[in-house]
Amino acid sequence: MSPKPRTPRRLSALVLATLIVSSAALPSLADVLRVTVTDLRSERGNVHIALYATPESFPKSDGMLADAVLPARYGGVTATFPGLPPGAYALAVYHDENGNGEFDRAFLNIPLEGYAFSNDASPFFGPPDFTDAAIQLTGPVTDVTIPITY
Repeated sequence: MSPKPRTPRRLSALVLATLIVSSAALPSLADVLRVTVTDLRSERGNVHIALYATPESFPKSDGMLADAVLPARYGGVTATFPGLPPGAYALAVYHDENGNGEFDRAFLNIPLEGYAFSNDASPFFGPPDFTDAAIQLTGPVTDVTIPITY
């Protein structure tokens, strides 16, 4: 007895089953990082979120992999960074309340506007190290919440 010929319907089911099994075994090729910034003290100005992929570039303004600028809102703002390869990333955030596009500081570099880093990394006479602020993309969507410090 000869095997049944493959009809388009049987072939489609076979191709679909092969794709499902194959994709389950592959690592994620592009992930989404969703960043929520909380504890804003006002709705004035914008929230700047900068994404970094290397220790050498963190947190230099000319070293960002990507950035988002969102109008400030009570309760917080959320930015999404799609298409990221798996790995370690760090975030630097500030609330530009006066809307001048700058992170304003006073004498001795004392911040005049709210700021924060991913992973609750604390600055000590300067920004934290990339490794202290690093987060790992852990799946198709990684959610990070960063409370602003004033």
